[in-house]
Amino acid sequence: MAYDEATYRRPAEEQPSDPAAYRANTLAAAEQRRRAEQLDDQGDTTTTDVLRRVDADEDGRDRLGIHLGWEVVLLVAAVAIGYMLWRADSEALQRPGLDNLLVTGAAIGLLTLGAGLTLRAGVPNLALGPIALAAALQYAEQGDQGLVKAVVPALVIAAAGAVLIALLILVLHVPGWAATLAAGLGVIVYDQLRVTPVVVQGDYDPTEQAFFLFGGFALLAVLGGALGTVGPVRRWLGRLRPAGDPAARRGAVVAVPVIGTLVISSVFAVAAGVLFAAQSSTPIVPGTGLEWTGIALGLAMLAGTSAYGRRGGIFGTLFAVSALTLFLDYQAREKFDIALFAIAAAVFGGGLIVTRLVETYGKPLPAAGEPEWNAAPATTSANWSPDLPETWSTTTSTGRTDRWDAGPWGTTR
Repeated sequence: MAYDEATYRRPAEEQPSDPAAYRANTLAAAEQRRRAEQLDDQGDTTTTDVLRRVDADEDGRDRLGIHLGWEVVLLVAAVAIGYMLWRADSEALQRPGLDNLLVTGAAIGLLTLGAGLTLRAGVPNLALGPIALAAALQYAEQGDQGLVKAVVPALVIAAAGAVLIALLILVLHVPGWAATLAAGLGVIVYDQLRVTPVVVQGDYDPTEQAFFLFGGFALLAVLGGALGTVGPVRRWLGRLRPAGDPAARRGAVVAVPVIGTLVISSVFAVAAGVLFAAQSSTPIVPGTGLEWTGIALGLAMLAGTSAYGRRGGIFGTLFAVSALTLFLDYQAREKFDIALFAIAAAVFGGGLIVTRLVETYGKPLPAAGEPEWNAAPATTSANWSPDLPETWSTTTSTGRTDRWDAGPWGTTR
């Protein structure tokens, strides 16, 4: 049986028509594309298959070099801004000015932690700013009844609302940013029910625990960042990271990360709002709070958390929050009068650039495998070519005739 028969031939659609396709492993790439197209044609969109693809894409530990390098840049920036603040007013870094800085940093840090946590989980919480403003207004109005009576209702309502939004995301499988934006718009309605600024009624002074508040934020930021570098934890938390068809359901396995991160981030937002109001010497002005959402998400991305979710650094959140806190105090003392929305836009834009750097240089290194076939010649030769011959002939040369008369026993001897 000849091996040129149809049984042993590849189908026509699998055969590359260009001889150059055999160069530099192009044939292997074409085969891989063909298999991927077949997988897509089969409708491989089930929950198990989607999660399998996610795990396959994220196999291995993220490269932390880009995060550590960028965190050094953030640290240098924070030190430089702190030096400028000290040159402008040295009392800003001494008590009681230092206490106010630490409380402000703790409040901004809680918002940034909530934003970074939900970003890693793939459900960015766009309602953080409105929730913080609502909590500030709640404390300003009810603070005279005590810290517990003023804060507990806000915590309960924020946690319950977060659970409802999480269930909406899980049941309908809609993007987290869309669901939380709808929730944020609803909270803004509550914020704008007041037509005049609200004077703070409570007497709680957070500056007395300034070092503990900022230290708690710093501890949460570093421990959370370090825990996020663990591969299984990172993959479990970021199940909703876009992979394949974003509309494909991910199953019940994503319920705990989604619900947990939204609840925790909402609680952090309430705590931040209370800190803002408690240390404020002026009435709380009703607004939208979206500027703080932009600052929180922008700082989280600027710290090294990817906008696509899952990836993040270790010390970036601490350094980024410190730098912004110092800058806000510096620009207030220098009377720059920069709007918070402008600061949020600048921070957010910088965070998008950092996201691209993280996604480009932070991916796991490809696993070492068998060396691929290469059509390149082992040695240089003038006559070598990887191309298929233009013509192929199956005819064989004429064999030699019997030579019984030749040799020592032949008749011609």
